[in-house]
Formats: sequence, structure tokens, C-alpha cells
Amino acid sequence: MKTKELVRLAHSFADPYCVTNGRKFRLKDMKPGDTGSLRAKDKDKAKQALELGIQTLADLQDKLYAQDNWGVLLIFQAMDAAGKDSAIKHVMSGINPQGCEVASFKAPSAEELDHDFLWRCQRHLPERGRIGIFNRSYYEEVLVVRVHEGLLAKQKIPKRLVDKRIWKNRFEDIAAFERYLHRNGILVRKFFLHVSHKEQKKRFLERLERPDKHWKFSATDARERQYWKDYMAAYEDMIRHTATKDSPWYVVPADSKWFTRIVVAAAVIDALASLKLRYPEVGREKMKELAAAKRELLAEK
Repeated sequence: MKTKELVRLAHSFADPYCVTNGRKFRLKDMKPGDTGSLRAKDKDKAKQALELGIQTLADLQDKLYAQDNWGVLLIFQAMDAAGKDSAIKHVMSGINPQGCEVASFKAPSAEELDHDFLWRCQRHLPERGRIGIFNRSYYEEVLVVRVHEGLLAKQKIPKRLVDKRIWKNRFEDIAAFERYLHRNGILVRKFFLHVSHKEQKKRFLERLERPDKHWKFSATDARERQYWKDYMAAYEDMIRHTATKDSPWYVVPADSKWFTRIVVAAAVIDALASLKLRYPEVGREKMKELAAAKRELLAEK
């Protein structure tokens, strides 16, 4: 399959899950178990398509690195066990490590709490020519901090600034920050891996039954399930206020990991292809220099 044809296919595959205007977005309209036109019997075909997508991503990333104009930021948010780690691992498996960096954000440190809520993520923004991946991000500040408002008190924000508008203010700050990144040549794409309550329970039980997965489980993970409705409301509000044409959200069905990876790969391919990437052109003087170097090498005995 030619690259142009694959890019068109990637766009058509990812587009149904892309939210560019969140004003009318409703999370209940997005089904965690959706697999588009594919079915479980199509898993093998999906794996082959993913391998082809990985090769295409490697080619696009090489051009991104060589051109050195754009940076790309991919943000992953999800409930626990939705498959963020595995999606990143599989989709980005063909990327040159020199051109990619993954940053994972857990509970903020004392130093991070002494700064504004964007600070710790700003330090890991990608350089031009590189792909930066945020495994969780500043969006935690309108998700877990919103669900557990006691965390807000630990951020040392002046009390008069913590009012009923704080979440709307943070949405505005995030949208302005992402607009700033776009205007400075950092392409932002955001992924919410949408797993169901039932599937999360199944994956938690699998982790508890497998010794090699015990390290991935925390009792806190299970306790957070009691706040499920609060989290879903927070995610919906987040997407409504921060989905834009330049920094869209992809609400990716996550009950079937093989399908999740296909959608993520398609969205990243579509994003990189939109940049019209190409290798830098070599001018006349440079061509003369290269020709001279070639003659010199061939003349060696």
C-alpha cells in the first residue's frame, strides 16, 4: 500500500473518534467496546495493519527529525488499566529512540507543588524535530484533583483564588497554553482511552491472578472505582472545554486493546502527515561539496 493511500485510510479510521469542538460532546455517545467495522475475528488483520502503520510512523518520524521545524506532543489520559502503557509501547515501537521521549506524571513532588500546575509538564516539552509523549499530564489537575478536592489544598494556592471558577479557569489556561504551543510549532494531539467499568474490573482481576502483573496493581486503584461517575463527569467536562481544531481529543474505545492501538496509530499517522513533512533539500553549493567528497573518497588507495 502506498503511503498516500495509507494516510487517507488512517484519517478515515481515526476521524470518527476525533473531537474538535466539545460544546455538544457527550461521553455516553462513545462506546468503550466499539471496534468500528472490525470484529474480534479481524484481530490478525488488525495486527498486520498495525505493523504497516508502525513502519509508516517510522518513516514520518525520520522526516520530522530531519526537517527540524515541528515538535509533536502526544498526551494520554485514562482510567487505570485502560491500556495507556501498552498503546504507547506497541504504537511507538518503530520510532527511533533519539527522536522520542516519554514522560510519566504521577503524584506531584514537594518541588512541583511549589510551582504552577503547568510547570512540571513544561519541562518535558519536545524539541523541534522530536515527539514527546505524556503518560498523564497537566490534565490530572482537572481530573483527579477535581474528584479529590482535598488535593487542591496541598497546592498552596492563595485562598482567595480558589473559588467556584477554578476549574473553568484551569480549562481556559490549558486551552491558552495549547494554543501557544501550536503557534510555536508544537503539534498537540490528545488521547482519552475510554475503558468501561466492567472491563477495568476484569483487567484488575487478571493483574491480581498473575504474579508478573502484581507490580502494576495498587489497592488505591480498586478504591478509585467508587468515584467512577465523578471521573466520567470530569472527563466529559474536560473534553467539552479543551477540544479544539488545533488540539483535538481522540476518545478511543479501550475495551479491546488491539483496536485501541489501531486507532491511536491511525491518529498519529494522520497528525504527522498533516505537517507535510519532507527531507531538507540540498542546495547547489552543498551538492558541489558532496560531489567533491565523493571524488576524494573514490580516489583513495
